[in-house]
Amino acid sequence: MSRTRYTRRLPAAAVVAGLALALAACGSEGTGAGGAPAASADKLDPNADLKQQSLNITIWDGYSPSDLPARVKQKLGFDIKIAIHDTNETAMAKLTASEDSGFDVSFVSGQYAQALNEQGLLEPLHHELIPNLANLFPEASELSYDKGNKFSVPYTWGTTGICYRSDLVKTPPTSWNDILNPPAEYDKKVTMMTTERWLALPALKSLGYSINTADDGQLAKAKELLLKAKKRVIYDDTTFGDRLKSGETVMAEAWDGWCPENEKNIKFMVPKEGSDLWADTMVIMKSSKNKEAAHAFINYILDPEIHSWLSENIMYKAPNKAAMEKVNPAVVQSFPSLKMSPADLLQGESIIDLGADSAKYTRMATEVAAQQ
Repeated sequence: MSRTRYTRRLPAAAVVAGLALALAACGSEGTGAGGAPAASADKLDPNADLKQQSLNITIWDGYSPSDLPARVKQKLGFDIKIAIHDTNETAMAKLTASEDSGFDVSFVSGQYAQALNEQGLLEPLHHELIPNLANLFPEASELSYDKGNKFSVPYTWGTTGICYRSDLVKTPPTSWNDILNPPAEYDKKVTMMTTERWLALPALKSLGYSINTADDGQLAKAKELLLKAKKRVIYDDTTFGDRLKSGETVMAEAWDGWCPENEKNIKFMVPKEGSDLWADTMVIMKSSKNKEAAHAFINYILDPEIHSWLSENIMYKAPNKAAMEKVNPAVVQSFPSLKMSPADLLQGESIIDLGADSAKYTRMATEVAAQQ
């Protein structure tokens, strides 16, 4: 089983805000109240000959089976071409470079799907063409960036917590303060993330604030905590698992799927103050000329046999009840965070796009990084 490292959630939030402002300046249609789709759904033919269509898809490297194009061709009869993006920003640059990006389906994180929809770039989903939506957990339609899955289908979801060495810490962590203000003997043996929204997360949650706050006073207090913590922690968004395995560090702020729980003495927990609920999604571009095939592709991904690949190969939870029931029990035993229930996940806050206010998180991250 492979565990590819991704930079998939390393967002510069200001990029989304900048793209949104630029698109608005160019005259893109605005969104309706509550983030409703900005454009009406095209009329689609449920009996379309899919063999006459083809798809261009952009996705993170290693985020789907390597033989997916062959599987789709055999099952659905049409060709797909897969392009790789390393970050959400790369995907956004592709999708917003022109009126027609040339892509039919994109995999982006939830708040980025929200930003694309708010600019009228996404096709509202035709649920009748995606019957496998019935395989999803009911909670998968309650994500705050897109309630009812109007324009996106969650592909994977999870949370952020503390990954730690149970044999190297005297007391197991229970709070974000264990990361922000660790015992003196753990100085420079704790890692935190520099990614803007996740840099802020421990401080905001420890103070009882929303991870989507735009309140200047709350952000100032969070920055103060982060500046105090900076002198005692190491910043690492990508190799924190390796540091834990070697014993170089004892605790890390971590995404659940990146915590190497299959290693002896490494455990994952969600602090008592709560955390986030992140999701990666599948969306269909409004400019696609192959929308029937796009819906058929998403429906195929939601097949339990296909969707379960995700959890068995990259250790992320699928928001697909039927798929999770097919995951090899040995994998679940090795990675206990896969057992986290949808109800548990929904205890976390969904990360949403903050538009122009995203720049506040960029500024805070820049100021923390610059502080000596």
